[in-house]
Amino acid sequence: MRLTLIGAALSLACLCAASAHAETVVPLTFADRLAQAGSPLTVRPDGFSGPGAAILSDAVDASRYVLIGESHFSREIPAFTTNVCRLMAPGGLTAMAVETGPEAAGAVNARMRAPDREQQIADFLTTYPDVMAFLNSRAEGQTVADCAAVAGPGFTLWGLDQEFLGVSGYLFDQMLASGPGPLARAQIEALATQERAAVKAALASGSPMDLFLLKATDATLDPAGKAINQDGGDRAKALFAALRETRAIYQASQSGRGDANGRRARLMKRTLTAHFAEVPQARVLMKFGAYHLYKGYNPLGQLDVGNFVAEHADGQDVKALNLIVGGAKGVGAGYNGVGRPMKVYDFDATTGEDSDWRKDVMSARPSGAAPGDWILVDLRLLRSKDLDAPTPEWRALIFGYDLAIVAPALSPSTKLGADVGL
Repeated sequence: MRLTLIGAALSLACLCAASAHAETVVPLTFADRLAQAGSPLTVRPDGFSGPGAAILSDAVDASRYVLIGESHFSREIPAFTTNVCRLMAPGGLTAMAVETGPEAAGAVNARMRAPDREQQIADFLTTYPDVMAFLNSRAEGQTVADCAAVAGPGFTLWGLDQEFLGVSGYLFDQMLASGPGPLARAQIEALATQERAAVKAALASGSPMDLFLLKATDATLDPAGKAINQDGGDRAKALFAALRETRAIYQASQSGRGDANGRRARLMKRTLTAHFAEVPQARVLMKFGAYHLYKGYNPLGQLDVGNFVAEHADGQDVKALNLIVGGAKGVGAGYNGVGRPMKVYDFDATTGEDSDWRKDVMSARPSGAAPGDWILVDLRLLRSKDLDAPTPEWRALIFGYDLAIVAPALSPSTKLGADVGL
């Protein structure tokens, strides 16, 4: 009896002690967990250093596919991408997939190793204004060249997107160079004449609505399509199909009808599938706008190419690494019209109505971080059953990306090619 009482007393004491200990454990707030997941990352021209460098390097080394979801037109993110190429190259780097059309990317691919690469691409862009998106940036072009240099002679550039607004003239010239029959040639030459007049008008106005791609009607294109189907040859047929698909995507975007984002995503998946079929073991670096590279549904409600690659990797039993990279503040750049210099604007993602997840990252910045350090957040550490993310944006980010990286400031790149006077 006495032993029973002693045992009961000890059990009660242990229970009380455990209860008292449980009462002292305060669950971490999301801000605390975010701070624990963050590490300083020093980004230098010759590579990465700091605590975040090991996390990034290990994650890249373990991955067949590395996807960088970015803010466009900066100088800093292309330089960051070059360093990622350097991490990937020793383990093999087959290609870089970019948010540019296949034909435009092919033109860059043919010039990216030339000693006068920048001048050649600038001349190409002057001949065909608005022929490509994003790769008309001086910083982007340098990154492609640097990646080609470190990856070796087998490295290629894969353009997955639709072509850009001013591509028609280049496509017509490529069709004519492919040796079409007389019926197709006559139709293509007639379209090329109309296209040159449209470019002249668009350069004068600055409006992409004056370009042939957006101005041409079905009544103009249909006879050419029939002739090309008759004796144009396979190459001309493929190029004309690319023109019509590009036009359809822009028309759907302009009108708000026809699911432009979904159609665009499906096009990119088809193009990437063809590349994977040709090179099944390809190790690929991808660089797209951040919305495109979410796993799961992105903020636009699309299952985009980032999800497609994540699923593809899972089916191959290999890893895909999805990174989102942005700037806390600085000067951004964007499209400003046909033949016009980039539009530049100040931004600050940490204050005011435009603040977003980057504000939380900078608020949780480690105290030991140097002023110029970037901050790497390992989002994988934030995935748990008890996750209490403060916003839907954070929940989507945590499960849509693996690492989030914020530069303290971004600055704008400049365009290659001639700009017309305003």
